[in-house]
Amino acid sequence: MASLATAKRITVKIGSALLVDAASGDLQIGWLRSLAADIAAQKDQGRDVLVVSSGSIALGRRVLGLATGELSLEQAQAAAAVGQIRLARAYEEVLGPHGIKTAQVLLTLEDSADRRRYLNSRATLNTLLGFGVVPIVNENDTVATDEIRYGDNDRLAAQVAGMAGADVLLLLSDVDGLYTANPQLDASATRLGLVKEITPEIEAMAGDAGTVGAKGGMKTKIMAAKVATQAGCAMAIMQGAQEHPLQALVDGANCTWFLAKENPHTARKRWISGMKPRGEFLVDAGAAAALRRGKSLLAAGVTHVSTDFQRGDPVLIIGPDGTELAKGLAGYNAFEAQAIAGKKSGQIEEILGYAGRSALVHRDDMVM
Repeated sequence: MASLATAKRITVKIGSALLVDAASGDLQIGWLRSLAADIAAQKDQGRDVLVVSSGSIALGRRVLGLATGELSLEQAQAAAAVGQIRLARAYEEVLGPHGIKTAQVLLTLEDSADRRRYLNSRATLNTLLGFGVVPIVNENDTVATDEIRYGDNDRLAAQVAGMAGADVLLLLSDVDGLYTANPQLDASATRLGLVKEITPEIEAMAGDAGTVGAKGGMKTKIMAAKVATQAGCAMAIMQGAQEHPLQALVDGANCTWFLAKENPHTARKRWISGMKPRGEFLVDAGAAAALRRGKSLLAAGVTHVSTDFQRGDPVLIIGPDGTELAKGLAGYNAFEAQAIAGKKSGQIEEILGYAGRSALVHRDDMVM
């Protein structure tokens, strides 16, 4: 059974309906403080925590005096711009007393669809988590239009969980899990405590959004579960309105768990392994030995670079005897890699004109 007990890194998604009072448009500050205490408790137990939070538009529209109802794209983006700064400040204010630093990270669909942007985003998240920071992630509504939107933060949360290598994703919702039918319409509907596999029957149980101000319904949560579990991340849907929702889950609150069949590390390696390579690095014996010890590929050990690949593209790493050693995601494009091949890490900035990453292929982006 999935739980928080064995998790090393968790992503928590918070919907607008939990964070902002629908009637007044005010922030639910008491609830947010209780969540901050829960996050602090999870970090005290050694877990990394990321937060994917809705609420910027809901907060901003009140400041701008926009009436309830549908907003035009321009109005929604203006509201997001006004609300996002208030949202980020609120998280900083509730987490600060616990000694926790926060960071704002705004993403669009393009940032996960494009491999180069994906790697940049992943590196930023992992660096922040390495510093003990809690990233507060939201869709970049001020620039995102329909063709580059996630459209709801359930799916954004699943992408972020996969990007960051989280092993648990918690969707704090207005419902306490997945039911066999809509419990508001069907008295015989029962909640599923555990979903081992997302079948067509499971997908058929999903309904639409039921809360004013919420875009994501059960359909988007099932879609998020598909993304998360394929990335090796278990996911739970739970009622989040009570104070201290994470502690409530630890104490046995109702929820639905979706199980991942493998861990995030294995899932990522499988994803890389299935890619078609677009380039090759030939390496010397020293680099080959280092790779077998689990090290990253540094420029100094590269003797030849094939042409025509971009940063983030899959590349083969070939040993001095012609044996395929590994496949990984390139940290530089072909032109840059050729320029620094055989050079020490300390020379990269002088050669390229900027301080690049030390690894041509990082061990986290490599499968032997």
